[in-house]
Amino acid sequence: MQSSKSFQLDDFIAGWIGGACSVVVGHPLDTVKTRLQAGKGYRNTFHCVLTIYRKETVTGFFKGMSFPLASITVYNSMVFGFFSNTQRFISKFRHGDGRHPCSMLDLTVASMLTGLVSVGLGAPVDLVKIRLQMQTQSVLAENLHLAANVSNGSNIPLRSVDIPNQRLYRGPIHCISSILQTEGLQGLYRGAGAMILRDVPGYTLYFIPYTIFCDLLKPDTASSPHPCSIWLAGGLAGSISWVTATPADVVKSRMQADAQLQRKYRGILHCIIHSYKTEGAQVFFRGASVNAIRGFPMSATMFLTYELSLRFFRGL
Repeated sequence: MQSSKSFQLDDFIAGWIGGACSVVVGHPLDTVKTRLQAGKGYRNTFHCVLTIYRKETVTGFFKGMSFPLASITVYNSMVFGFFSNTQRFISKFRHGDGRHPCSMLDLTVASMLTGLVSVGLGAPVDLVKIRLQMQTQSVLAENLHLAANVSNGSNIPLRSVDIPNQRLYRGPIHCISSILQTEGLQGLYRGAGAMILRDVPGYTLYFIPYTIFCDLLKPDTASSPHPCSIWLAGGLAGSISWVTATPADVVKSRMQADAQLQRKYRGILHCIIHSYKTEGAQVFFRGASVNAIRGFPMSATMFLTYELSLRFFRGL
C-alpha cells in the first residue's frame, strides 16, 4: 500500500471518494444519533426513528446531508491523506524508508496527530451539521423567555414558551454566516475542546484496530488483504472507535447544539456536570448503540472504497 515517496496525493483523493460513499451510507443513523444525544422527547433509539419518520418522513433522516456530502468528503480526504503520509514520514525518519512497516508506537503517534489536526476542519463541519439536524427540535422553554420592560429598566420574565419547528437556518451557508455574525469565528469552533477529547483517542482506536484486523485476516504477511477482509476490518474498527468515543461525542453534540437565545453550557466541564446531575451517568452513553450500528457500515464503506481507490490509482 505504501510508496517509496514520503508524500502521496492519491491518499487524499482516495479519502475523498471513500468519504463521499460513507456519508451517504451513514447519514440517516447520524441524524438519529444527534437527535438522541442533543434532542428532547425520545425514549430510545427505536422511538427516535419512528418519531422522525412519522413527523418528517424518510427525508427527515437525510436532513442536512448536502453540507456533509460537500464538507465531510474533504474532511475524510484530509484525515486519510494526513494519516497515510504521516506514517510514511515517521517510517522514513526512523528507518530511512517510507515503505518500512510502522510499529504500534508509530501507528499510535500518527493516529493521535491525525485526531488533533482533524479538529481544525472537523469542528466547524460538525457544528453546522448538528445545527441543521436539530432544526426540527422545539425551541425549549429554558432557552426562550419573553420579558417586559418596567419603569426601572429591569427585565421581568413573564413566561416560557415552546415554539415547534422553529427554523433558524435556511441552509448551510446561511447557518455559517449566522454563526459568524452572532458568535464570531470562535462560534464555529464551539465544542472543539470536546472534539479533541473524542478524536485523539478515537482515531487511535480507529486506525490501530483496522491495521490489526487486516493483518489477522490476511492469508500471509506478503499479500494484500482481500476486499472482504478490508470491509470487515474497517467495520469492526469503526464500531470500536465510535462506541468508546460516545461519552465525549455526547458532550460535543450538546455543546454544538446549544441554543443561541440563552446558553445552557458555559464550557466542557459545566456541560459534563450539568448533564450528569440532570440525567445521570447513562446520558454519556446515549446513542452508543446507534454509534455501534452506524459505525460499522460507514467505516466499512470508507476503508473499502479508500483501499480499492488506492489500488486503482497506483495500478495506472
